[in-house]
Amino acid sequence: MKDRIAQLEDYIMKHCLWQFHSRTWDRKRQNEGVLSKTTQILCDEPAAHETLEDKCYWVDAVSLADAFKCRYPWLNEMDKPEIKLLMQGLKDHIDYVTITGSLNKELTDVKY
Repeated sequence: MKDRIAQLEDYIMKHCLWQFHSRTWDRKRQNEGVLSKTTQILCDEPAAHETLEDKCYWVDAVSLADAFKCRYPWLNEMDKPEIKLLMQGLKDHIDYVTITGSLNKELTDVKY
């Protein structure tokens, strides 16, 4: 599982800009929005995209899900509970890398 999470994280870090917002609350919202919708898409579940914010996350999620399916064939062999566990692990790790473990002081600067 750790190896698979690392592969997905590597793709996100190299190909996605959405994880680089300048404030902690933006990053939390963005990580949750994109990765939860990606999970829903990968599990063939409906992903809301009615509000402008949802549409933004949904577009990134569609692109991310398509890339994951194409680049990582092992993902297509996983069942829905496994995908959800994988994606939760990915979200937890992305949150750590981009928020809680980040050394970027701007994330917590109240004047920024």
